[in-house]
Amino acid sequence: MASSAFDYDLIVIGSGPSGQRAAIQAAKLGKSVAIIERARAIGGICVNFGTIPSKTFREAVMHLSGFRERGIYGSSYRVKQDIGIDDLLYRVEQVVRSEIDVIRNQMARNRVELIEATATFADAHTIELTTPSGHGKRQITADKIVIACGTEAARDDHIPFDGQHVFTSDDVLGLQRLPRSIIVVGAGVIGVEYATMFAALGVRVTIVDKRPVLLPFLDHEISAALTYVVQQSNVTMRLGEEVEEIHLLESGAQPVEVRLKSGKVLHAEASLYSIGRVGATERLNLAQAGVALDSRNRITVNEHFQSNVEHIYAVGDVIGFPSLASTSYEQGRAAARHAFGMRVDHEGGIGLFPYGIYTVPEISTIGKNEDELTAAGIPYEIGKANYREISRGQIIGDRTGILKIIFSPTDRRLLGVHIMGEGASELIHIGQTLMAHDGKIDYFADAVFNFPTLAECYKTAALDGINRLSV
Repeated sequence: MASSAFDYDLIVIGSGPSGQRAAIQAAKLGKSVAIIERARAIGGICVNFGTIPSKTFREAVMHLSGFRERGIYGSSYRVKQDIGIDDLLYRVEQVVRSEIDVIRNQMARNRVELIEATATFADAHTIELTTPSGHGKRQITADKIVIACGTEAARDDHIPFDGQHVFTSDDVLGLQRLPRSIIVVGAGVIGVEYATMFAALGVRVTIVDKRPVLLPFLDHEISAALTYVVQQSNVTMRLGEEVEEIHLLESGAQPVEVRLKSGKVLHAEASLYSIGRVGATERLNLAQAGVALDSRNRITVNEHFQSNVEHIYAVGDVIGFPSLASTSYEQGRAAARHAFGMRVDHEGGIGLFPYGIYTVPEISTIGKNEDELTAAGIPYEIGKANYREISRGQIIGDRTGILKIIFSPTDRRLLGVHIMGEGASELIHIGQTLMAHDGKIDYFADAVFNFPTLAECYKTAALDGINRLSV
């Protein structure tokens, strides 16, 4: 039972990964918990517009386009010749429905009250709920509050968004048809993910970004390898360029006009505007609770995920980096444990965590890259394995994949792993496990891996690295 002073021990605003875990963790500690989510948005951005649908969309693209088999059957191979948006969204809708059912069941099993309403702060302990119809209102109170409202696509008031020709990543699932050409403005992770998905479908893609390198935070060899594959997919890249204006013309086969500051003018059927995300906090009326926001409407927190108001926590994408569902889960658990005086072994998985990028092909990375180690003055050596040299790589037809390990030449500890290719987001966890235990690359060199598997890349890379030491 909640303290007599409050209706609940904990109110969680948002039912995405971080909100789910915060609510369930508090419930398992015997606390009374309510989780608030807008109507028809159970699972938050992650389930309805973000991670789950976009990765399901990608899986549908990979299957229907025959992309995985092209290394064997040729670049023109396709499972389905005329792929429409309905073909892609059919799979997405199935998965989203299943995910929502799972979340509802989890909340019910753990006795978490799920309230479908819009939440705004009345004061630092009071939440006002507005029913889906917009007519009924009531207030509830809690001792502790966790904000897990996520983010939304950043929008510029000067951009003529219509959801079909000019749209953000949040609008992709609402497209009525697949464009034949598209200009992707902003080559961040989301922009490049969708750019490569559309390219795999045969859509003519142009990427515009002011940075001179594709995903510059990646290891330079992985970024270069991705750039090569993207170019081979007939994607035009306008890197080092800035957009000045976007116009939606009244007629023509390519109604979207993008003018660059360099004077270039680009035309396409559609444009995906992807210049980052901002905290979805505007409707919460956080000023009433005294919670401070940064310039992108995100909430600044301390190492325990507390905002500037001690009993109000924030977790997940709304606090910024790393903005991953995987780390958000751990942040939610850590915040709930701290809120109720429980020991927190680690602060929400912010230490050693893998980064998955679901481009085509996919990329995953963990630990340091060469540029970071060089800047820090830390000596290192590398070892590499190419998928085309691994039997499994030949079998599945992935001849561009690469696995790169970085290790200390003195004690041979693993410092980083960087992978591009089929299964990258799964393979990375082998390196993660070794790094978490301060393991040495000799383990990979001596280990026996199933044959034929992509995991053998670790052994090949380790032997390559050891050979470099003896040169």
